[in-house]
Amino acid sequence: MYPAAEKRFLRINKITIIVLFLVITAGGIVRSTGSGMGCPDWPKCFNRIIPPTDVSQLPQGYEQHYVEGRIKKNERFAKLIEAFGYSHLADQIHHDETIVEHEEFNAAKTWTEYINRLTGVLAGFCMLFTAIYSFTYWKKKKAIAIWSVLNLIVVVIQAWLGSIVVSTNLTPWVITIHMLLALVIVCIAIQTYYWAIKLRNNQFLKNTDRSFTWITLISLVILVVQVVFGTDVREIIDHLNQQGVQRSEWIDSIGLPYHTHRILAYVTLALVVFLYFKLRSSVLVNTVQFKYAKISLILVCIQMLSGIILARFHVPAVAQTVHLVVASLLVGAQYYLLLILNKPESGLTPKAV
Repeated sequence: MYPAAEKRFLRINKITIIVLFLVITAGGIVRSTGSGMGCPDWPKCFNRIIPPTDVSQLPQGYEQHYVEGRIKKNERFAKLIEAFGYSHLADQIHHDETIVEHEEFNAAKTWTEYINRLTGVLAGFCMLFTAIYSFTYWKKKKAIAIWSVLNLIVVVIQAWLGSIVVSTNLTPWVITIHMLLALVIVCIAIQTYYWAIKLRNNQFLKNTDRSFTWITLISLVILVVQVVFGTDVREIIDHLNQQGVQRSEWIDSIGLPYHTHRILAYVTLALVVFLYFKLRSSVLVNTVQFKYAKISLILVCIQMLSGIILARFHVPAVAQTVHLVVASLLVGAQYYLLLILNKPESGLTPKAV
């Protein structure tokens, strides 16, 4: 049995992983509904803890006030990325006039973005408690505590980056980094959960064929690259929308990034299907490894279906959210499958779960 302190850590870590996927879901809804600028300031919304529901509740002269605030923050951000050698990106921020464009108040978009921020706050508290409870492993496996604390720091960076997303008026490449960092946070949480489970029971680690691990690793790498191209596709769609291009013409106007994204999707599908049948015909057919291979297969099929709907039905908002969330779940499932496709470490005494 697990000691009470370890049970507490495992419970809060599992809740944290679930909440992180809820945050990604909320972010996907914000993205697909165009609600990212529903709150023009950060961390408050129109300088209120509870956002307004009607235009009459807005502060007088708020448009100019928030634009000036964004300009100052963007200048600091541009100097920061220029210091890291990305002068071309800094130059884009300096000369991007859309950053200072004001968006009209829309109560639905404001509250959509506000709920997204609330889920982010909830995730922050979950990760804070995860980091605190992780110190029960300090003598047994310091990596659990170190990475839990590090993940909390990454979440703080992610929150700051969220403020930059707002101040830059949804600059596409900033949104892409924001999305990828969210996946990193999820994977770190999964990693610490795996370490904690393995400390007490390593008998579920059964792998008689190293090719399983390599197939999963290759599939995961291709999936992440596919996600990067997917964010690129989304950036182009945003640009086409700003230019007034008809929704029915979006897919045909994207070009190479879309075709690359689609090809990688088929490669990912092929690898996941191949691994599923390979595991089903092995001694691992009744194991947790096969369970996650099955979960990955289901997710990749949903992912392909949502992609087809996006392409054939002119990028509907609901399908955009599903596509994003399922991609994130697939990354998580594939990463955990990669971890559990290992052999038990020699000398580690297994105990009953």
